[in-house]
Amino acid sequence: MEKTCTVMLPLTMNSSEKPQTVCIFGTGDFGRSLGFKMFQCGYSVIFGSRNSRMSSLLHSGAEVFSYSEAAQKSDIIFIAIHREHYEFLRELTEDLNGKILVDVSNNPKINQYPESNAEYLAQLVQGAYVVKAFNTISAWALQSGALDASRQVFVCGNDSKAKQRVMDIVCALGLTPLDRGSLKAATEIENYPLQLFPMWRFPFYLSAALCLFFFIYCVVRDIIYPYVIENKDSTFRLAVSIPNRVFPITALTLLALVYLPGVIAAILQLYQGTKYRRFPDWLDHWMLCRKQLGLVALGFAFLHAIYTLVIPIRYYVRWRMRNTTLTKVITKEDDPFFTSTAWHSDSYLSVGILGFFLFVLLGITSLPSVSNMMNWREFRFIQSKLGYLTLILCTAHALLYGGKRFLSPSILRWYLPSAYVLALIIPCTVLVIKFILIMPCINNPLKRIRRGWERDSKSSESALNGKSDI
Repeated sequence: MEKTCTVMLPLTMNSSEKPQTVCIFGTGDFGRSLGFKMFQCGYSVIFGSRNSRMSSLLHSGAEVFSYSEAAQKSDIIFIAIHREHYEFLRELTEDLNGKILVDVSNNPKINQYPESNAEYLAQLVQGAYVVKAFNTISAWALQSGALDASRQVFVCGNDSKAKQRVMDIVCALGLTPLDRGSLKAATEIENYPLQLFPMWRFPFYLSAALCLFFFIYCVVRDIIYPYVIENKDSTFRLAVSIPNRVFPITALTLLALVYLPGVIAAILQLYQGTKYRRFPDWLDHWMLCRKQLGLVALGFAFLHAIYTLVIPIRYYVRWRMRNTTLTKVITKEDDPFFTSTAWHSDSYLSVGILGFFLFVLLGITSLPSVSNMMNWREFRFIQSKLGYLTLILCTAHALLYGGKRFLSPSILRWYLPSAYVLALIIPCTVLVIKFILIMPCINNPLKRIRRGWERDSKSSESALNGKSDI
């Protein structure tokens, strides 16, 4: 095979202007990726390393010097080394005096040290302007053009001019800078990349708890009960039948839990007579996780749809169909056609399909790329109005599934009703309370409260006249 050599040229180099020189301490994965990205955007990049030999991993056009030499050639230096190696910077205090040091480091653990890495760097080199940035961007994101990862870069620092210089570089790289204030915010910024799905923990734990509860409940009713009472082995239901009951029940319950905190918040505002009191912390956290709860619920709804599609090819179903057909042929019996039963079956399927369609629509519109294309009224219409319609259709789907058996004593096993009966408790509660809240006698006072009116307040009169704060 022939070896091909490609010459990499800057993308935004202007021949009439001398490129700005930036220095990067460290030639690791992140340092190399950051240097290559800057070179593409028109910057002259030099590296500071303990080994000043040119590495084949660096892009052509880069220069490698000792730390001292590199520090003298640029007034902005990116510290792309780990915190435990910062001590050598004490020897470069004179060379780094008045320079802008951009700390891009992270730690293996959250709050591993009493102070942030950026604050520790500022203590080591007190004559430099330390800025925290780029620690939320990975080397892969820089290599791929940040198209497959977050484009936001959190920036903080005590010197506004130094911070602005760094934010200009962020913009030049095609990323989005977010000013988080002084260097005291560095601890929060450094902890951010170490958090593992912070807004997804509650939905995951809740959905896992619901799945486990409903799974055990179904096992008791559909496997243990037949074995104890009839000595019948129904363990084969663990593979498809029970999951196909647990998943839709969990999906419907989670969907109801998406709208339950809004109902509770409305009740609290009516009770308190004002919107200017904080909700309890648990309710605040619950409301912030509604999007994640809805997406997890959509995932369970997808599983229910897939499991339902495989029902006709199950061995148990095919066996029953063959036996039923043979029995009818031998006994020469014919099942009469009941229009009411057909209506019930088709209604159950139709409502379920429509509910699943709206469920998918809610999930799609919750994506940032889609929601950013809508104004607030459009987004609220879909997530609120169509969201409640989705909850109504999915609840009706469960009600039609039960049909006449819903309150029949024959479905009780050890005094336990069918699992879908439990699934209807929270959705029906939410819908009933919401119906009460939209009644004019309750909805009108709630609207006034949300517009700034307060019960037993001197500002009530001005609020009603439109003079209150929005």
